[in-house]
Amino acid sequence: MIHYFSKQRIIAGPGFNRWLVPPASIAIHLCIGSVYAWSLFNTPLTRVFGVVGSAADDWSLQQVVWIFTVAIVFLGLAAAFAGKWLERAGPRLVGSVAACCWGGGFLIGGLGILLHQLWLVYLGYGALGGCGLGLGYVSPVSTLIRWFPDRRGMAAGLAIMGFGGGAIIGAPLKEWLLRYFTQLPQFLGTPDQLELITENGRRLANVNGSLQEVLVIGAREASSGIKHGIYLVDSGTTGVAETFFVLGIVYFLIMMVAAFSYRIPADNWTPPGNQIPEKPMVSRHHVEIDQAMKTPQFYLVWIVLCFNVTAGIGVLGVAKTMITEIFGTNLAISPSFAATYVLMISVFNMIGRFFWASTSDYLGRKNTYTIFFVSGVILYLSIPFTAQRVSGSAVPALLLVYFYVITMLIFTMYGGGFATIPAYLADLFGTRFVGGIHGRLLTAWSTAGVLGPWAITSLREAARNKALEQLTQKIDSFQFQETFGASKEQLQQLIDAKTVTLPKLMEMVPEGTPDPSATLYNSTMFLMAILLAIALVANLFIQPVHPRHHIDES
Repeated sequence: MIHYFSKQRIIAGPGFNRWLVPPASIAIHLCIGSVYAWSLFNTPLTRVFGVVGSAADDWSLQQVVWIFTVAIVFLGLAAAFAGKWLERAGPRLVGSVAACCWGGGFLIGGLGILLHQLWLVYLGYGALGGCGLGLGYVSPVSTLIRWFPDRRGMAAGLAIMGFGGGAIIGAPLKEWLLRYFTQLPQFLGTPDQLELITENGRRLANVNGSLQEVLVIGAREASSGIKHGIYLVDSGTTGVAETFFVLGIVYFLIMMVAAFSYRIPADNWTPPGNQIPEKPMVSRHHVEIDQAMKTPQFYLVWIVLCFNVTAGIGVLGVAKTMITEIFGTNLAISPSFAATYVLMISVFNMIGRFFWASTSDYLGRKNTYTIFFVSGVILYLSIPFTAQRVSGSAVPALLLVYFYVITMLIFTMYGGGFATIPAYLADLFGTRFVGGIHGRLLTAWSTAGVLGPWAITSLREAARNKALEQLTQKIDSFQFQETFGASKEQLQQLIDAKTVTLPKLMEMVPEGTPDPSATLYNSTMFLMAILLAIALVANLFIQPVHPRHHIDES
């Protein structure tokens, strides 16, 4: 049976049309690229018990964002360790294993959600699914670069374009599945119809003769289909577990078909006309995988990729939550609008991957990254400028449009940075071992997968806690006691139980008090701009690899 997966079996014969290979590569990347729509799962995962809001036992945003982080970490680790195996085994076997890991990761993750065991979600979607991401990511890239040595940037852009565009299909599919499987919890009435008590920060009500946990939805938290009032905790479902099960099966089937469609060129194959352009910073020599890691160029490119990804991946992980928090206080940001925002991120991410990678064939990789980093610093610094003016703006819709535009520009360059990296490596180290070298370099993605979400969630959490404390100080102590059934001295306990939230406090503060929700991400954006400035310096230091590292082919 193993011979069906062997590398020798998929070597293309004479006259094979190389343009038949990209569809299989793009199909696999479209499946694994759905990871970029992870932020759609944030809200339902933090409301597994509460459904219409977060209950005391629900997971926090920080906990569920780290699932995305673990998946990205294992992506880089799997790609790094599988680099040499890919060169030996071939893309069909690697792609098939990727299908099992990615599809199986969703199934195990769904089981973890049903059992409310967070470690199972980390193990399934995070660890196993992350391995599927890494294996599925590197095999199409190295395959296409070998088929298109004359247009390396375009080839990498074609392969990685699908990864950036995964959420184009994934986001609406996930949104539809979540809506289809969602069941609202039991509505018990308004606060004046029930007597509520507070124990250990939790809100309880007498339901059918026993005290049960309830969720109080304030006027500012109510939305379409969710009324202001009291809901019984753990009496509905967000549908997120069922969504995981469906996606796991669908992605497995598509990826297996694509893996069996792979073909690779023979060792002596050359493109039509055999015209590979001579350009500065483009080497015709090859550097072996382990030898490449002894060069300063490898580590400079590592920094370039790591900091470029860090600046974008943290925002990707909380995109839906971020736009809702920044603009939701002044504008009606519906779940469908936020989902469309995530979808458009994927669209521009995908466009940027093909556009910038192809453009780099003409501008050069070094010049392309210089454009990324100079523009990125300016754009990231403009986000706090926008957020600062949201609360007091008479025309917040214009600020929303501005925010929309600058974030879309950021994500074209974020995606372009990913797609241009394989061509950058091929220019520096040659094409023979680019798959393995690219796999090792993706440890930068793993590192960024930790740094980005950690920065954005920890800085946001610190800003949120500070804002909650400041707003609480503006509220009359008696009013606070009446509303939450506890004194201000128990604030932290109430925050931990998710009883006290920014929207609830904003209903109680004096009129004219600015809503701090829009500025929760400001410190993160300043940090991202600094990281891009460091990456700019690293990129400027990259020079051609010294000949002593080249393979002697005499």
